Amino acid sequence: MSFQSAATPSDSRPVPDHRPVPDHRLASDVLGRFDALVMAVAGTAPAYSLAATTTALIATAGSAGPAALLWCAIPMLGIAFAFSYLGRVDVNAGASYSWVGRTLHPALGFLSGWALVVSATVFMVAGSLPAGTATLSLFAPDLADSTPLATAVGAGWFLLMAGLVVMGARITAHAQWIMTGVELAILLFVGVVALVRGGAGRAFDWSWLGLGHFDGAQGFAAAALLAAFYFWGWDVTANLSEETRNSRRTSGLGGLLGVVMAFLIFEMITIAVNTVLTARQIDHGDTQILTLLGDAVLPGWGGKAMILAVILSTVATLETTLIQVTRSLFAMGRDNTLPAALGRSHPTRRTPWVATATVVVVALALFIGSNALGSVGTIMSSALEAMGLQICVYYALAGFAVVVAYRKLLLRSFGTFFFVGVWPLAGAVFMSWVFWKSLPTLDTTTLAVGLGALGLGLLPMAYYWMSGTPFYRRGPRLDARVAQEMDDKFGTGLETAHTGPRGGGMLTDL
Repeated sequence: MSFQSAATPSDSRPVPDHRPVPDHRLASDVLGRFDALVMAVAGTAPAYSLAATTTALIATAGSAGPAALLWCAIPMLGIAFAFSYLGRVDVNAGASYSWVGRTLHPALGFLSGWALVVSATVFMVAGSLPAGTATLSLFAPDLADSTPLATAVGAGWFLLMAGLVVMGARITAHAQWIMTGVELAILLFVGVVALVRGGAGRAFDWSWLGLGHFDGAQGFAAAALLAAFYFWGWDVTANLSEETRNSRRTSGLGGLLGVVMAFLIFEMITIAVNTVLTARQIDHGDTQILTLLGDAVLPGWGGKAMILAVILSTVATLETTLIQVTRSLFAMGRDNTLPAALGRSHPTRRTPWVATATVVVVALALFIGSNALGSVGTIMSSALEAMGLQICVYYALAGFAVVVAYRKLLLRSFGTFFFVGVWPLAGAVFMSWVFWKSLPTLDTTTLAVGLGALGLGLLPMAYYWMSGTPFYRRGPRLDARVAQEMDDKFGTGLETAHTGPRGGGMLTDL
């Protein structure tokens, strides 16, 4: 609280200044370490990702589905390390938008932020449709195949989550504790029972985790593009960094642990689907694949439990995705690389209410337009691959950015060289390779959504660049030498990141 001197000579005591906080500021120190972990797991949306993508992954990779998840998880961890270390030198709600712009080039920074914005916006449709379908499957199974009705119900869930996001990060986190906790409990129980009992599917073989079952490099790239979508969302912790306590450490750690936990759940359920369900069931499963698994393992109520898990997961990830896109738009509006109004926060709740309202309007328009594409399955197929392209773009740029930001410190120790240099760089190269290798395999609709939406970002970028927005003047670049100053102040710099006074730091935390 700030104070002003009273104007009257009879009373010179300071009086509280009740003016509203600056409208370009978010609430600070409202989230803790456990909140960050829950948000990261909720962001990956285990049940939703499995329901939406498992059939497509198995259709693309066959028995190599578990391998695609494994070999995508390794470079994804490298990207998580990149986010963790970049977050130590720049706490910013825009995350990769700010980091890439201040390290590589402002134009690349804008495109990085724009890639997240468009992927998240497309997800509003891809995420809301399964929420609507799953809700109808639970309460009105005969209506579950109706695309317009599923869209309407999904839009209702979306609006509810938008309301929670506007109310603040603290309320959002509490809602995530409940939704994600119940979701994980159901997935773990059904997954363990499925692996123990087995079923009518194929017998598990360790070769499912190798590279021998892919249809060449092109087949591997197509499977990895879908696998990248599975993991997407853990980086919501970076967008919440301005609202997190000790965020220079907490946000990055939450993202790393979120990737690990999500990977274990993805592998368990994907293997269970292959061993329990027949090939015919998988081929016709679409977004109901988890329901089939639940019914096969625990007849009578297992399917209903999995539907509930999918609903909770989808609603939870709608919320975290709204957080990501609204915080990114807020940061871009604050820098005036998009309309400055987007950078306004609510005077009391300190949430980006203008950005949230904008996303709601655009998403509702997309809900209506998506019905022209046909069935839920058709919409989902195009949306998932399009988002995969956009995700690869901003993840790859962040991986390159951390190497540049820390280039003067990479040879300080082997740990720094590997975890800040080699692993993130390998992740960036992998994401770039998947992007380019996948392009020839995608249809016109997917390319139009994936690349066309990215291309639209060139218009506002050119406009605000020519208008003289300071962001494009290449001000102070990110330099990891600041990490030493953070070490002195917060105890989270590179000096203690791997060795620490008692051998602690990031590795010990993991």
